[in-house]
Amino acid sequence: MGNVKKTPFYEKHVALNGKIIDYNGWLLPVQFPQGLVEEVHDTRKRATIFDVSHMGEVSVEGKDAEAYLQKILVNDVSKLKDNAIIYSPVCYPDGGVVDDILIYRINSENFFLVVNAANTDKDYEWFQENLFGDVRLQNLSPEYAQIALQGPNSKSILQELTDIDLDGMKFYRFQADVSVAGVNSIVSRTGYTGEDGFEVYCKNEGAQALWDAVWEAGEKKELRPAGLGSRDVLRLEASLPLYGHELSREITPLQAGLNRFVALDKPVPFNGQEALQKQKQEGISRKLFGLEMLERSVPREGYPVMAGDEEIGWISSGSYSPTLEKFIAMAFMDPEVAKQEEEVQVLIRKRLYRAKITKMPFYRRD
Repeated sequence: MGNVKKTPFYEKHVALNGKIIDYNGWLLPVQFPQGLVEEVHDTRKRATIFDVSHMGEVSVEGKDAEAYLQKILVNDVSKLKDNAIIYSPVCYPDGGVVDDILIYRINSENFFLVVNAANTDKDYEWFQENLFGDVRLQNLSPEYAQIALQGPNSKSILQELTDIDLDGMKFYRFQADVSVAGVNSIVSRTGYTGEDGFEVYCKNEGAQALWDAVWEAGEKKELRPAGLGSRDVLRLEASLPLYGHELSREITPLQAGLNRFVALDKPVPFNGQEALQKQKQEGISRKLFGLEMLERSVPREGYPVMAGDEEIGWISSGSYSPTLEKFIAMAFMDPEVAKQEEEVQVLIRKRLYRAKITKMPFYRRD
């Protein structure tokens, strides 16, 4: 297993009979004995706990912290208030995506960034390359553990362990220096599943106590563990992008349909601004659409999408959806053709399977 890393919760997963895989250099559970389908149902109906300690954390501090973030983010961070969070792609000058990240504003001179696990080192190098002014960067990733508590029961489970009013915490808000079962934590009302839920960050030394307390509080509320497999299906049902699939060095945020997170008219220039403005003016040749399979077949990443004899795109993510009980996919397609067609075909092992173009997200919680 070479230089793979273990999170502070590794032994917990082993004890729960999680099926452990190497995910981007981390030993993490892909699923637990109840299986992926049950994990999805548990998240939608009750509550699940995910180990997301492999995610990266970077602090940005200093007098010019906000101005610096305005340059490297495509979203407008000047609108962010203290204890609020925004989502933003980070772009190269040509509009390709370095990563998509969350920005937590503690105050105007102190921000906490959450980056994708596989991109942590690359992101940190990019942040350093673009550094200017009075800004201090610190890669805190090795010090932090993170759990995601997701599903309708997550609030009542977490509320037993903390004095802060979780009801009063809106979506995409957070509080730092919160005691959760005596462990100093950052608590945010965020997640990657399309459900209500919370993400809790703490230093590694408090991680096991945090997990045990959440697990104990969750026992009478049917809390279950969940792995990477169900997390991927849940985010697909909610039509949330995954770096390397819906965003990449080659795929811009506009192609991924993330226009509302791209402040093209931001008063200060930012990385990728000109390229993205140009792309918007000239039109986008491939754009992200939702597909629902009309015949029983699994639409996997990379499968071609056809309109008659013409290849008009490819699948970026696809799976069976336990919540909707159908096979669904996100696909990059030629928007001109997609607008005219209600139905397309997906080429799977030399055979064409019918699919209909559908609105996203596939699943929206009531």
